[in-house]
Amino acid sequence: MREGEYMTEKIAAFAVESMLYEVAATPKPGLVDRANNGAHNDMDFFTFMSSAAALHDTFDRMIKLGVQKQSSPIQELLPMLRKEGRLAEKKMFEATGGVNTHKGMIFSLGILCGCCGWILGRNDKKYGLSSDGICGAAKQMCKGICERDFARIESEEHLTKGEQMFIRYGFKGVRGIVESGYEVVRDVSLPVYRMLKRMDISENAALVHTLLYIMRETDDTNIASRHDLDMVHTVKRKAAKIIDAGGMLSPKGRQMVLDMDAELIDKYVSPGGCADLLAVTHFLYCVDELYKQKQT
Repeated sequence: MREGEYMTEKIAAFAVESMLYEVAATPKPGLVDRANNGAHNDMDFFTFMSSAAALHDTFDRMIKLGVQKQSSPIQELLPMLRKEGRLAEKKMFEATGGVNTHKGMIFSLGILCGCCGWILGRNDKKYGLSSDGICGAAKQMCKGICERDFARIESEEHLTKGEQMFIRYGFKGVRGIVESGYEVVRDVSLPVYRMLKRMDISENAALVHTLLYIMRETDDTNIASRHDLDMVHTVKRKAAKIIDAGGMLSPKGRQMVLDMDAELIDKYVSPGGCADLLAVTHFLYCVDELYKQKQT
């Protein structure tokens, strides 16, 4: 197998693994995991398995699209990735019987996979296949995406939840996250996850503990769309209190996570945007580790 094919295969596998790790992490307050369906009545753990299994080829194609556009400005790659993403959404809905399990992850991970391919194709020394390089490329590719997308929403007949939340609260959602170069991941969740991976704790504990940091920092549009701004801030405060109590690293913190899960399920609160960022965190960690191996 040639080096480029090997890297493409590894990165696409990391994307799928990230989706699987996210849903497997347990307990996740309000979210589908191995213990329960979270604040959802239309999906379960196995729905996510079916969806993830259907999407491997999508991420493989997104990486290859990036390679194909290696000689072009990276901004030209974005519409190609979004087109591929819409096709992936159809595959997801076919696999799940019409349930939206991974729409946000298709966008977030798809952008990153495309950037990986673009960097690989160019053998780009400016960016490099590191988390900083990939996020920097994503920031460059998605510059202006919020202004462009939100400028036209007044003329749109059917708005997405993200567009509705921009009108109501000014939340930029996943578009703002990619345009920032995944700032909350680079600055918060990825450093936390790296630290935890060096500790003598389980993968599961590392994932859930990292999720708490994401929940503390994120204005989750999924929470806002089901509830209101007060609930968004309530969830952020609760996550902060659990971190202060030790999170998954202390018995008290672990019990607080379980209690928060029960509370969010009861109140029908699902921090789905935070779950997407947990998958992004694991993906970037994996690519970073691969990059380090290639440098030695």
